[in-house]
Amino acid sequence: MLEVCDPGLSEGQSIVPAMNNEGPVAVSITDALGALTPLIGRTPESREVDWAATLGQVGNAGIYVVDYSGASEWERHSHGDEIVMVLNGATTLFMLIDGEDVPYSLAEMELIVVPENTWHRFETPTRSQVMTVTPQPTDHSRERPTA
Repeated sequence: MLEVCDPGLSEGQSIVPAMNNEGPVAVSITDALGALTPLIGRTPESREVDWAATLGQVGNAGIYVVDYSGASEWERHSHGDEIVMVLNGATTLFMLIDGEDVPYSLAEMELIVVPENTWHRFETPTRSQVMTVTPQPTDHSRERPTA
């Protein structure tokens, strides 16, 4: 099942504005993470949103922080590369490359760039905090994509 998500916030998701009428505003990542309720045991079906915050936007990409453990659905971004950075904890990012699930282990303060149109998902066995710069829109699939 393929779902396309529009840019913008889901119901209940918090936002910390990175811009106001006077221009750029410094955003405290620590404060944004502190306001989240961790989602422990995330599954591809999870839709709760209080474990994620939108920090701002750059071009067509949202800047997000999340606090969770568990596994995500598959996703891809057709309008640019995604930056994924682990702030605390660790995760394994799986990219679907030439029909194979290729794992990339990321530790605290490591980042990776997910190429445009590359299906990927996360397995995060322990609570972790991750920041992404994610181009919109995003395609989601609960099942493993075939291409």
